[in-house]
Amino acid sequence: MSNNFENEFFGIGIQNGKTPENLGVLWRSAQNLGASFIFTIGNRYAKQACDTHNAVKAMPYFHYETFNDFLKNLPKGARIVGVELTDEAESLETFHHPRRCVYLLGAEDHGLSNQAIEKSHFLIKFKSELSLNVSVAGSIVMYDRGINKPRS
Repeated sequence: MSNNFENEFFGIGIQNGKTPENLGVLWRSAQNLGASFIFTIGNRYAKQACDTHNAVKAMPYFHYETFNDFLKNLPKGARIVGVELTDEAESLETFHHPRRCVYLLGAEDHGLSNQAIEKSHFLIKFKSELSLNVSVAGSIVMYDRGINKPRS
C-alpha cells in the first residue's frame, strides 16, 4: 500500500493572470512537464488556440475566485511555492522542490499579491534581470522540478 504523503504531485497556476494566451501556453507546458493539475485565482481561463493539447480538458483544472478560496482548498500536505522576483526569494538553481506543492505565479505587471507572498511557504526566483512572461517563468520552474535534485 502506498503512503499518500510520500507520493509526489504538483499543480501550477496563476493569480490574476493578465492575458488568456499566457494561460494556454502555461497549461500546454504543464501537461508536458508532469503537472497533476492547473488552476487560476481571480481571472478565469478561457480556451485559447495556443493550448493545442487542450490541457484544460486533459488534466484537472480548478478556479478560485479569491486567494482565500484557494487557501481553503489547498491539497492536504501541499506547500505553496510562490514565484516572485524579490530579495527574500530563494534561488531556483539551489531550491529543493517540495514533494507535494503548488507553484503560484502572478501577473506580469503586478506579480503576486502581498497576501500570496505572505502565505507562501517558499518564494523562489531565478536569474533574470527583469520579469519574464508568466508562461515562460512557469515552464522554467516545472523544467527545474524535473531535474534529478533532492526533494524537501
